[in-house]
Amino acid sequence: MSEFTADGIDRTTTLRISGMTCNHCVAHVIAELEALDGVKNVSVILNKGGQSVATVVSDVVLSDTALAEAIDEAGAYTLDAIERDAA
Repeated sequence: MSEFTADGIDRTTTLRISGMTCNHCVAHVIAELEALDGVKNVSVILNKGGQSVATVVSDVVLSDTALAEAIDEAGAYTLDAIERDAA
């Protein structure tokens, strides 16, 4: 659960993730990220053998810890970077 309150502003968080190799991996990552409170939409661009990119739209600021735990729960993937929009 996020420690922040929704304020009606959509925020975009981009995650760079290593270790994803197939659409099954994508499905697991999407499911875990969508389970976070405040998440409205998740999309993933799979880059087999490199860094895949997950884009998360939420109405709360998602903590680094919550994002890292979601990726860890999804499978044996590595969260390499978190980038947030300026909102």
